[in-house]
Amino acid sequence: MTHARCDVDQRMRPTVSLTRAVSYEQAHLSERLTQVLAPLGGMAAFVKPGDRVLLKPNLLTAARPTKECTTRWELVYVVAQLVIQAGGKPFLGDSPAFGSARGVALANGYQPLLDELKLPVVEWQGQRYQTVSEAFNSLRLGKEAMDADVVINLPKLKSHVQLALTMGVKNLFGCVPGKMKAWWHMEAGKDRDRFATMLVETARAIAPDLTIVDGIMGHEGNGPSGGEPKFVGVLGAAADVFALDRALVDVIGVDPTLIPTIVAAEQLGLCDAVAAMHFPLMHPQDLLIADWKLPEKLVPIDFGAPRVLRSTLKHLYIRFIKEPMSVYARRA
Repeated sequence: MTHARCDVDQRMRPTVSLTRAVSYEQAHLSERLTQVLAPLGGMAAFVKPGDRVLLKPNLLTAARPTKECTTRWELVYVVAQLVIQAGGKPFLGDSPAFGSARGVALANGYQPLLDELKLPVVEWQGQRYQTVSEAFNSLRLGKEAMDADVVINLPKLKSHVQLALTMGVKNLFGCVPGKMKAWWHMEAGKDRDRFATMLVETARAIAPDLTIVDGIMGHEGNGPSGGEPKFVGVLGAAADVFALDRALVDVIGVDPTLIPTIVAAEQLGLCDAVAAMHFPLMHPQDLLIADWKLPEKLVPIDFGAPRVLRSTLKHLYIRFIKEPMSVYARRA
């Protein structure tokens, strides 16, 4: 996979495609997704016949399914259809905070998508990959994600009590197996800036081919799960995840210096100002909302050893005891 780096050179300006979308109704979504992908060459520019295509939504939690904490299944459904039309073989993958990817997906309404399209769901197996940074050269990423021919990143636009906002870059932390995520919170979480740099390096290592943000209904306030739904009415797409994140900050009228992942990406030379980007459809200012709520206050990122142990035990309980019992109950 290759990554289209932000560059101020006129010929290399990153293209960020933004459009207005007002509902998750299938016909509307199909029309808007086709529109937003057209300036990028359409899905066929990213997916070739026979490609194994990872669809990486935000599957944070099985709790609060009506609070817009996860990427909506309707969006993933239309994206999967476009991948299939291009000849690709899509599969779903993520590493939720608690439970399995399949369990969280089902709790958030993904059953029709999985059944109709026979979409496989994979659970990550950790494998060490060298990143471009010596500071994070022991990072473990899901082998299935790194071995995919194409990665399509499908984040949800949300506030975040640890990092102010979670968008495309933060969503790719879900390619780290669950227990390893808790370890990185403990290892790097004492320094918010270092943690943000780790997230940016993770995104650079994964290098998603395409990022499509679910910004129709966002989640504001004390996110990523403790806030409330917020209508934004935006779909965005780009080959450059860093550029798309930076543009989204302007859509919701937030100071980019308050977002650690944006600051880290700029310091690493991965993204420049919005003025250096190409917007073929709508500019962030055309979609601006003025009343987005960030968290009331930021909370610590680091997990102490007891919390890591509790988190690991809870994850194992949900995945191997609670979820199978729920499936058995439904069958009974």
